[in-house]
Amino acid sequence: MNNLFRFGLILVFWVPTTARAQDTKTTGFQAVPELGYRVVPDFFHAPAGIGIGEASGVAVNSKGHIFLFQRAEPMLAEYDENGTYLRSVATGLFVHPHGLRIDNEDNLWTTDDGSHVVLKLSPEGRVLLVLGRKGVAAEADWLFNQPTDIAFGRNGEVYVSDGYGNSRVVKFDREGNFLKAWGKYGTGPGEFNLPHSVAVDAQGNVYVGDRENQRIEIFDADGNFLKQWTGIGYPYGLFISADQHVWMIDGGYDRIVELDTNGKIIGALGEPGHAPGQFAWGHFLAIGKDRKIYAADVLNWRFQVFVPTSSSRKMAKYVPSRRMFWDRVASSGWSTRTSVPKN
Repeated sequence: MNNLFRFGLILVFWVPTTARAQDTKTTGFQAVPELGYRVVPDFFHAPAGIGIGEASGVAVNSKGHIFLFQRAEPMLAEYDENGTYLRSVATGLFVHPHGLRIDNEDNLWTTDDGSHVVLKLSPEGRVLLVLGRKGVAAEADWLFNQPTDIAFGRNGEVYVSDGYGNSRVVKFDREGNFLKAWGKYGTGPGEFNLPHSVAVDAQGNVYVGDRENQRIEIFDADGNFLKQWTGIGYPYGLFISADQHVWMIDGGYDRIVELDTNGKIIGALGEPGHAPGQFAWGHFLAIGKDRKIYAADVLNWRFQVFVPTSSSRKMAKYVPSRRMFWDRVASSGWSTRTSVPKN
């Protein structure tokens, strides 16, 4: 057995072992109040023939229109505030949709971890700015390796979490000129193990969902580390509301949590599963001016909508204990057969 083949076998068996270790460790979570929301099943209505696929990103513009970013055609589509389909946008531009944000001028910004490109689109869907190069994965001041999300600074700066292939945040000015980058792979302050989401608060501080380190790291506008919030779960998607609370969709424990300005979980919504109101890899979320929550639910191939209600004054029934929809081992059934019966 040559060394290269031996190393490949080690990798095959090491990855599931790591996943199992993450699944079985004690989380230390306590019950928290149930957020005052109810799910609205089948909120979105599209004409016959409109496909659905893995739900990746979601954002709301100034009109209250909802944009859905998914891994099936139409990959980017606009719906009105009542969930009625209006149009597809920028058809043919995307390979593997990931994150979607809308700036204060209603421009749409997309991250595509399949093409390694960040696009700025006009409200009509015309390409205004391209960051990165399609099909080129690298680390440079003009290239990404599977970027994940975008956020906007107070003066129009653009922050990109360059997360799957690289472990950094990249800052550009409003015209797309490179300003700086920070971060590297690791577990220490200012380091990342998959920076999956990024958001900016009213003071201009940058919040990075350091997904596999199970924490949110907070930096000033120039990338200087300020503090971190741990014990929160897996931050797949972040959204900062007007009261400066951080809303996080946790795709590891499959729930939505609200965090106060000190990083304390003050409420939760949802649980793992496939029924309405449950999640399987909750990915990104957005909150409208009417406080509706829109959530992209990857493995369930759907976008879920939650409307605010009066508080139940109850504690949430679901308390995370292990990471769901994660553990896996290599299939063995076919490899052990000497012949395959014909049907």
